[in-house]
Amino acid sequence: MTEVEWKQFAAQTLKAELVKSRVTYENLIQRLQAIGVDESYKGIASKINRGTFSFLFFAQCMKALGRDMVRLDSN
Repeated sequence: MTEVEWKQFAAQTLKAELVKSRVTYENLIQRLQAIGVDESYKGIASKINRGTFSFLFFAQCMKALGRDMVRLDSN
């Protein structure tokens, strides 16, 4: 995959987890704040839409969503 495709994959993976959890960006902000992570709506939307977030941010989001396992393949 190209770098652009990897970014799209990252964004799609995080967005899919949000949908599965029925969590909006606004809800995600609240959940992140509950675990001590301060993010703005604009910051979250920008990171996710570009797919340019760190694994740290991804892990924080998964913790905020209560996820302890994520599948990365499409099968």
